[in-house]
Amino acid sequence: MDAYLAIVSRREVRDYDRRPLPDEVIDRILQAGRLAGSSQNSQPWRFIAVTSRSLLDRLAETVYVPGNLRAAALAVVIATRGGRSAFDAGRAAQNMMIAAWNEGVGSCPNGMPDPQSAEALVGLTEDENARIILTFGYPARPREPESRTAEEWVARANRKPFDEVVTRL
Repeated sequence: MDAYLAIVSRREVRDYDRRPLPDEVIDRILQAGRLAGSSQNSQPWRFIAVTSRSLLDRLAETVYVPGNLRAAALAVVIATRGGRSAFDAGRAAQNMMIAAWNEGVGSCPNGMPDPQSAEALVGLTEDENARIILTFGYPARPREPESRTAEEWVARANRKPFDEVVTRL
């Protein structure tokens, strides 16, 4: 898939069909995160891939919308070391979500009101912080990115107008 089409057609998926993801798809998603850029190539992250149904259910209690984890085939906890690594974690997350979309897999970032509980569940060390939990799975309602042009996806997006968010100097 064209990278721009992948970016403009991707939407958050919160309703998954519960099919398991093949290991090679999971590996491609994780590899995309691993290869994300980071400040001074510090790679301050660790990715905890969760496919265990019982752990997904327990981890669901640590996020704002538990249903996202309960229905997902995979959750990835992005953990970082150091205080200035949130941007790098975001870069890794976006890489993973775009790589997943290329495989026909939907995704959604999940915030945590109680990150310490999530950290304990997945065995993070004292110097690691859970930054975000991403969910992945095949969408319950499949979407076909190539069914529209990139321009059509842009026109359908529920976003502020271009000129409202872009200033050229």
